[in-house]
Amino acid sequence: MKKITTTLWAALSAVLISTGAVAAELKQVAITAIVEHPALDAVREGALAELKKAGYEEGKNLKVDFQSAQGNTATAAQIARKFVGDKPDVILAIGTPSAQSVVAATRNIPVVFSAISDPVAAKLVKDWGASGTNVTGASDTLPIQPQIDLIKQLIPNLKKVGYVYSTGEVNSVVVLKQLQEAGKVNGFEVVEAPAPRTTDIGIAARSLKGKVDVIYTSTDNNVVSAYEALYKAALDSGIPLVASDTSTVARGAIAALSNNYYILGEETGKMIVDILNGKKAGDIPVKTMDKLDLYLNLKSAKAFGITVPQTLVESAKEVVGQ
Repeated sequence: MKKITTTLWAALSAVLISTGAVAAELKQVAITAIVEHPALDAVREGALAELKKAGYEEGKNLKVDFQSAQGNTATAAQIARKFVGDKPDVILAIGTPSAQSVVAATRNIPVVFSAISDPVAAKLVKDWGASGTNVTGASDTLPIQPQIDLIKQLIPNLKKVGYVYSTGEVNSVVVLKQLQEAGKVNGFEVVEAPAPRTTDIGIAARSLKGKVDVIYTSTDNNVVSAYEALYKAALDSGIPLVASDTSTVARGAIAALSNNYYILGEETGKMIVDILNGKKAGDIPVKTMDKLDLYLNLKSAKAFGITVPQTLVESAKEVVGQ
């Protein structure tokens, strides 16, 4: 009897030890996004794919909690506070307002941001190197001149560029300043159309009717999430759309020169893997992308009365509406 009892205790101990080992291996990643739209969704998908590639698989040794703020900064702050209370191993913050909320909420939990055009201006990090804090991430910053060159190939007699943007997004304000500086060099004027809320996007676009040659949109999350409304307003007003988010091309933009957001997500995922494997977030420099993809929508171009040069068609990664 004593031998049986001893054997049972040994077996039970083995189970408990095994269970403890599994529990110790379980990692938790909390993901917050300011809103859900194709580009930001691609970042999340790319990051999770990279985690899986590295052996961290949801439902096995990885717990993932994803929450969207649905475009509301107050909700983003609430999500940030909840995540800090949950004490995950890493928080992934996608989009500037969500990243700002998380960085403000914790100095201890590793934070990895993604899809942030200017993390320095957003006050997430002091510079583009290793921060020495609990924060690192991947930026989708874009050089402005290639964007202008693209617009001028589509609209050779460019005089006025309309810019629809959310006043609450630091990145969008940064792009506005870049556009204005580029205008001085390239001989065009920038006409602003601020849209504080997603519901203001269409109204802002209509305010540009008869005033501009083109509407340029950045990776502004409010604008991108309401792109169908923007497209309808632009089409009704006869103003062609050029963007810096390739996901908007299928939704009405004539052209977009931008990062591949899935690859941006993969790069972000690599940072998360490094942190889960023991590296400090503050030792990882901010990552930027070095390759831009051109997407074209020929059907949309025709609707706006724009002839797309064959050289652009041949150089595009993807052409829709042929």
